[in-house]
Amino acid sequence: MNPKCAKCTKTVYPVEKLNCLDQYWHKGCFRCETCNMQLNMKNYKGYNKRPYCNTHYPTTKFTQVADTPEMNRIKKNTSNQSSVNYTKEFRELQGKKTSVVDDPETARVKKNTQNQSLAQYHGLQDQRSMENYQREREAENLAGTNRQDMPLPTPPSDPYNEPEEPEPVGQPQPQRQVGSLFEREDEAPVGGGYSQGPRYKAIYDYVAAADDEVSFNEGDIIVNGEIIDDGWMTGTVERTGHSGMLPSNYVEPI
Repeated sequence: MNPKCAKCTKTVYPVEKLNCLDQYWHKGCFRCETCNMQLNMKNYKGYNKRPYCNTHYPTTKFTQVADTPEMNRIKKNTSNQSSVNYTKEFRELQGKKTSVVDDPETARVKKNTQNQSLAQYHGLQDQRSMENYQREREAENLAGTNRQDMPLPTPPSDPYNEPEEPEPVGQPQPQRQVGSLFEREDEAPVGGGYSQGPRYKAIYDYVAAADDEVSFNEGDIIVNGEIIDDGWMTGTVERTGHSGMLPSNYVEPI
């Protein structure tokens, strides 16, 4: 059964039927309620299930209230009540603290903050840093830190006194015959009690740059020399009796 048109109340057939605003309309009857302008599905506006154009669409307007003595009295009383309630709540909360849940994360952060504050107050941070540095230095000395990655000190240039290249380590040393025995040249007795190990002569001055190094002057005799890696060796300065590490390019074998 075909429905009735919401405008003219006549039967609306499917060819001319328009379904809008929960009602059925003839396409020719779908007009603005105020100016009777022809509308379509793109330019209409609905209000109380009736179509309107953009110009005559009913707008919501505020109702102006006169400032009568009664309205002023009610307004003043409302303002006073709001101030009283605010002051009451403020005084009830005054002097009270807000409790925070002591969860594990909050407790950990609180403890770390206290420890940092105490460390800064007593000046323990610099002391701990120095202790850690000393421990690292001791560990390096005990473990024999590899010095291959460390830059070797460059000897001073002297065009008139070029150092001789040291003899390759590990090759047999020249021997000489003394009586009926063969002796190595580097095993000759040395004064001062140092008669073990190869002997070297310092060709430059060197100042120790670390605690495990040894200082010496040009011309000092280094005994008990032992190559440990490329560019560094250990030995004892015969003049001072101090032992430690030294750069191998500052000395030459005797």
